[in-house]
Parts: sequence; C-alpha cells; structure tokens
Amino acid sequence: MKKIKVGIIGMGYIGESHIEAVRRIGCCELYAVADTNAELAKAKAEQYGIEKCYSSVEELLADGEIDAVHNCTPNFLHLDINKEIIKSGKHLLSEKPLCMDYVQAKELVELKKQYPESVAAVNFNYRLNPMVQEMRSRIKNGKIGDVRIMTGSYEQDWLMYDTDYSWRLEPEVSGNSCAMADIGSHWMDAVQHVTGHKIVEVMADLKTIIPVRKKPKKQTETFTSAIPTEFDEVEIKNEDYGAVIFHTDKGGTGVFHVSQLTAGRGCFLNFEISGSEATLRWNQEENDRLWMGFRGGDNHLIIRDPNAISEEAGKYTALAKGHPEGWNDAFKGNIYAFYKYIEDGCKGEEIFSTLEQAAYIVKLTEAIIESSKTKSWVKVNN
Repeated sequence: MKKIKVGIIGMGYIGESHIEAVRRIGCCELYAVADTNAELAKAKAEQYGIEKCYSSVEELLADGEIDAVHNCTPNFLHLDINKEIIKSGKHLLSEKPLCMDYVQAKELVELKKQYPESVAAVNFNYRLNPMVQEMRSRIKNGKIGDVRIMTGSYEQDWLMYDTDYSWRLEPEVSGNSCAMADIGSHWMDAVQHVTGHKIVEVMADLKTIIPVRKKPKKQTETFTSAIPTEFDEVEIKNEDYGAVIFHTDKGGTGVFHVSQLTAGRGCFLNFEISGSEATLRWNQEENDRLWMGFRGGDNHLIIRDPNAISEEAGKYTALAKGHPEGWNDAFKGNIYAFYKYIEDGCKGEEIFSTLEQAAYIVKLTEAIIESSKTKSWVKVNN
C-alpha cells in the first residue's frame, strides 16, 4: 500500500514532537516540513533526513505529493492555515486549541463540510493513552455504574516565576486564555471522551497570579528556564490559574483546576471518575496504571498489559507489560489513530478529536471566561 505522505508546518517544540511521532508510524512517510524561519526548517529537514523543506505554507500546500498536513503553529495562525489546508483537499491534523475563539472555530467546521473526502482532527493526544482508553472501555461497559462525579487537575510549574514567559500569555497571539485554553482544554476533552458526558454549565474563577512578567527581548523556546538578561516588564492579562465547577448533560457534576505555577509538577494531568458502583482514577505522570476503588471490596491497580486490557485499549499499546509507555507514546497513538482511520478508508469510529468536538472545547473555554468575569453560572448551548 502507498504510504501517506506527511507535511508538518511549524518547527517549534511541538512541531518536533510531531516529527518524532510520524516517523514511528508505519503507514506514513514524513515528506516535508515548513517554517517561516527558513534556516530552522532546513536544519530540521537535515537533522531528520526529510526530503523537502519549505519557507511558507503556500509552498508546502502546492506540493502535490503531500497527502496530509500537521499545523503546529501558534494559536493566532490556526484559522488561516487550517482554512488553506482544508481548501487544498489534504487531510488536516491541527494542534489545539482549534482557533482563537468560537466564531473562528465554527467557520472552520462549516468550511470542512464542503470537503467531505478529507479527514480533519485536532491533537488532543491524552485520549490515546492506552489506560485512558481502558478507563473509557470500563465506563462504557458499566464497570463503575452510572457516572456521578468528575474531579481532577492539570498542574505544571513552567510559569512559576516572573522571569518565565510565553506567547500563550499574550491575547493577540494565544487568544483570551492561557492556562485554560492550553491545558484545561486537554482535561475537558479527556473527561468528556472517557465518560460520554458533555459539560453544559460552568462556574469558574480564573486568576492571573503573576500580573507583571519579564518578557525576554530575544525569543525563547517553551519550557526553557533560562532567566533573561534583557527584558521588558509587561502587564499580563491571560490567566495562569483557574478553577471550574461544572454540570453535564447526563446529570453528572464535577470540579477541576489548572495551574502553571505549581512547583514540582511538570505534566500532572489527572482525573477521577466516580460512579454508582466504583471509581476510576488516572494520572499522566504514572500513566501506565489505572486505580480502581470500591466501597465493599479491595481497591486495586490495573497495570498496563497488552494481554489483559480491553480490545479497544489494546489497539493503542505497543510494549509488553513492565515496559512503561509514556507521553510520547500516547502522542504517537493519537496521530496513529488519525492515520489508521485514513488508511482504513475512513470507516469505523473517529476515536481522535473531530473539528466539531474541538470547536466545543473552544466554546467551553469562552463560557469559563465569561463565568469568571460575571461571577455566575453560565450555560453552554449546543
């Protein structure tokens, strides 16, 4: 079978993660990369042995050999670049959030309807950790009874000091949210995915804990800890912490918080789903295991084992038991699910996030921002 030729736009931190993931998927060929920084694109192409490199989106999309394109650019570029990819007829895998706001997201959803032959997805990669899929399978099959309560958090520490800076703090580049759009979106997507519930009402409290930061005069990469020697002190508008209480369409309730200032936490995404019969808990920093709790019996850990987990989860695990799979494996799993769906002729379940689902996350984020401003419950219309 002819391999799917892939182009990746944006050679920053997340773009390189896409490069490494695509190279691990058998049905794909990493054919081209692009970045407006031509030297960076050339360096990555040479480093990874990639055949083509381009300095513009237009050049990459004009290449008729390319079947699918990954958009790994900052948020403010998502609308225009995603539109061009869709119009080109190529398959689209966009980084999250889908767009800067829901108006843009809805525009993309409507545009995609004109191109039914292509597939479009958004990279909410935590869905495809095999133990997240195991949690989903157990909930779907009634192992915890009726879902009642959803709790958890997503905590990091990379914005802990006033010398830490990111474009995600700038509304004109990131949109009107930092922590909630960046990491809260992952939490909401994963919990809705595993439970089958949709969050429909929110009460939120967002905070900008560090209101003034030192912005480096020279560009730095995400997650770097170098203290800038030359900087401008700038006022910060986007939040670095937030908490949300919510209700779902199926009578569930829950609460979660996000923080990018919690010392010692690198990627602490966790959620606990409590049902009428049992509870399931998963933590990304120990992502090879799933905790299950009971009132009238022994609690236990379910350790990832390809021979023991459900058939649904088993599709997205590759290593034997006792060989821990990590963040990059789940990242690869999500991209693999996208390409497997294409390879299979677009049949079966779209296990990855669709544009419609990602657009709803954007709408949820806007409702959370509105709730925090008005100090009131906000309903999210479908």
